Amino acid sequence: MKFENAHIQQAVCGPSRTSFLTSRRPDTTRLYDFGSYWRTHAGNYTSLPQHFKENGYFTYSIGKVFHPGICSNYNDDFPLSWSLPACHPPTQKYKMKQVCPGPDGKLHMNLLCPVNVSTQPEHSLPDIQSAGHAVEMIRKFSNNKSQPFFLAVGFHKPHIPYKFPEQYLDLYPISEIDLAPNPFIPKELPPVAFSPYTQMRIREDVKSLNLSFPFGPIPYDFQRKIRQHYYSSVTYMDSMVGKVLQQLEQSGFADNTIITLIGDHGWSLGEHGDWCKYENFEVTTRVPMLVHVPGMTDVNKGKKAKFQYIDVFNEKPRKSVKSGPHLNVLVEAVDLFPTLAELAQLPVPPKCPESPFKVKFCTEGASFAQLIEYSSENYAVQHKGLKTHIKKGIPWKSAVFSQYPRPSDYPQQNTDLPSLKDIRIMGYTMRTHHYRYTAWVSFNPVKFFANFSEVHARELYLRDSDPLEIYNVANLKEYSNLVSKLHTRLAKGWRHEVFDFQ
Repeated sequence: MKFENAHIQQAVCGPSRTSFLTSRRPDTTRLYDFGSYWRTHAGNYTSLPQHFKENGYFTYSIGKVFHPGICSNYNDDFPLSWSLPACHPPTQKYKMKQVCPGPDGKLHMNLLCPVNVSTQPEHSLPDIQSAGHAVEMIRKFSNNKSQPFFLAVGFHKPHIPYKFPEQYLDLYPISEIDLAPNPFIPKELPPVAFSPYTQMRIREDVKSLNLSFPFGPIPYDFQRKIRQHYYSSVTYMDSMVGKVLQQLEQSGFADNTIITLIGDHGWSLGEHGDWCKYENFEVTTRVPMLVHVPGMTDVNKGKKAKFQYIDVFNEKPRKSVKSGPHLNVLVEAVDLFPTLAELAQLPVPPKCPESPFKVKFCTEGASFAQLIEYSSENYAVQHKGLKTHIKKGIPWKSAVFSQYPRPSDYPQQNTDLPSLKDIRIMGYTMRTHHYRYTAWVSFNPVKFFANFSEVHARELYLRDSDPLEIYNVANLKEYSNLVSKLHTRLAKGWRHEVFDFQ
């Protein structure tokens, strides 16, 4: 099942992962940066893997699942969440090292980093190591199929730097790479909404461009190279996912294992003149989300292979790959925890109370298991070229919510990743079926208080006519009533955005 409208709650890895792995929103985890551990800073919330572990599952983490460091208590929340200590690929320590070959024959710490893997430290790369270990663990699981397992595999790509086996670059000729459809900073974009992509600027190849701070722009030829390398990174990561799924099938787990794939944030590839994640646009809050439930979402029913690994270098290109059921309803990353609990027939966390900090087991999302079930039952509709719609009477969301902090109204060096003590503004954004409304409001980082009556800037995008979110109409007189209504909804928050499909 492909969810085409899935959104995270903050577009940066640490806060996003803590949010969806606890099913709590950033204002409840109180993590907006990388500086705290939710259990001691906010509340002792049960995590997704912990819930499975406490219900008899062997749980294990490979790669980047929880954000490493203080965000997960320097131990990936072991032993509360995992049966064994988490495994991190050893080559990840070279992320900030000079390992990228340059045209001068020297090694650099670049953004663009296609490599000959055999020449790299340990002759490998992080995601190759993670995939290999995941394959090894699945083989071990097959020795005792009476023991249920929860395996989380976190691949790093396409996170910067774009370091991947160089042959993947050949799949995306630079002559076929276009610029973003909106590669400029919109005229009515408030400066507080813009990210100066500082994490990218520290890379040697980007630094050599001598970009103006904070707005750039990046030369068009380098923009195309960034997009080319991003696509190559995605295909490389996708190949690693394919290897893990192939082993899952070969070990006999294809018919009894629920599988999910999710990203922790989106990414700007030149849209709005930006090149990062630290924002509230559609391209940064919307993420890939796929859920496979055996017997429910199977595409290749009755066939031997459910997961057909495609070797993009040694197989002829396929004219088409059969697509499974897909939904265009609005869902959020915080919905994943209660959904997986329901699908696995475990206790489903109840809705969190207004004051959730002392409640260990609850959710600030909602299970979309019923949506999967209904959509799968009507999968035949999609074979006629139609999208599956939701049955009347199923309660679901009319909006989804994300947020991002800022230290100031105008971009500065710590705009992208402000520490908690430096946050002065919180950008709350609400995405409905027809609009995206964002309010940048005053925020007190000591009291964790957002003042919705003190607005620094607003954004309103009419998504039916402006899906790229180019034209901010929040300050136009004809939309003042709509802005007022959406602001009221945004301030009330996620608890008030559930309705029945009628």
